[in-house]
Amino acid sequence: MILYHGSNVAIEKIDLARCRPYKDFGKGFYLTDIRHQAERMAARTTKMFRGEPVLTSFEFDLDSAVRHGLKIKIFDSPDEEWARFVMANRDIDVEQPSHDYDIVIGPVADDTIARLLRMFTENFISEQQLVKELTFSEVTSQYFFHTETAISMLKKI
Repeated sequence: MILYHGSNVAIEKIDLARCRPYKDFGKGFYLTDIRHQAERMAARTTKMFRGEPVLTSFEFDLDSAVRHGLKIKIFDSPDEEWARFVMANRDIDVEQPSHDYDIVIGPVADDTIARLLRMFTENFISEQQLVKELTFSEVTSQYFFHTETAISMLKKI
């Protein structure tokens, strides 16, 4: 499959040390299989940090990653388990990394979802209400690569 990374610079070599912590799945390299989503991220990053929007493409074979014994977590939808996972990774009071997966695949917690997660953690909405609201959110996709072994599964196109 083809995965895309949208940024304001071309990615020549992935450097996990440059990745920011406290994101949906933790500190790591993020991609998507939705080209338009990566293009929007490139435009957004360019607005924040200047430069030009750049899309970097990678070939990734999930079956090969499984055969190599990588620890992989897949969230099919934004459900309770996914919400708790995202909250743990975004929480600056939780020891990071909060998991030991090499690769995590699942929905993006966009601004609307992030607001819902905040409302839940601050007890403004119940867990049942959170899950109900998540079902109405536009689901996007992210592939998170957390380790050098995971990164080695990506082949730049």
